[in-house]
Amino acid sequence: MDLLRKAKRLLRHYNLSPKKRLGQNFVVNSALLEEMISYATVTKDDTVLEVGAGLGFLTRRLSSKCRSVIAVEVDPKLGEILRAELTGLSNVTLIEADVLQASIPPFKKVVSTPPYSISSPLLFWLLEKRFDCAVLTFQKEFAERLAASVGSKDYGRLTVSTYYRAEVELLRQVPKGMFYPPPDVDSLVVRVKQREEPPFPVEDEQTFSELVRILFTQRNKKVRNAITPLLRMRGIQGEDANKLADSLPFHDKRVRKLAPEDFGNLANVIVRKL
Repeated sequence: MDLLRKAKRLLRHYNLSPKKRLGQNFVVNSALLEEMISYATVTKDDTVLEVGAGLGFLTRRLSSKCRSVIAVEVDPKLGEILRAELTGLSNVTLIEADVLQASIPPFKKVVSTPPYSISSPLLFWLLEKRFDCAVLTFQKEFAERLAASVGSKDYGRLTVSTYYRAEVELLRQVPKGMFYPPPDVDSLVVRVKQREEPPFPVEDEQTFSELVRILFTQRNKKVRNAITPLLRMRGIQGEDANKLADSLPFHDKRVRKLAPEDFGNLANVIVRKL
């Protein structure tokens, strides 16, 4: 039975309608699922995390290729389907919870088509963990922001923050027809690999994160003007703030034109001056 027919049959049998607010669009293309596993070079030594296990189509394939699968699903109705569909797969651990709140055992790789609604928090959650690589299907617009070039319309906080922690490759486009029900937009498969060392030095990561967040709320302003809210947060106002802003590197440059390492340099100078 092809995956589209099986998805419809399962949903009908369990009287379940996919919930748009939970991003319940299930991959029904077998070749895509196999490609994702291949992109992650999954082996029999790997413990693989899958976020948003859905109907278990990817879970079952992963279980045949790796040591163990940690399958996470937040929807209890889908959990019921998964418990039935994954019966007999002794190397699958099903966790019915929000992945961002649950206690997740250690894993080596991630292969997943997570709900679009948690793309950003999931990515940052992952980058706080230790893993070899993650192969994820994201909404096309979100994926393009991860690997955007400096100064482009997609370049922003997400690009810089991710670049500091990981290397991102855009692997292939996924037409919406490969999902059931089809989402409103196409998707992209991306591979994320954590960096062993940051690509540039940052003396205080909190200051760096605050700087990137605040400056990109005013991406078209020059640094000297966009940085004022951060200086106020540090107790510097009025003429003192203006003088400090004008003394900073890149003060006359537009925020969107700063390379990731420029944000690092700027953050380090602020740490030293304050």
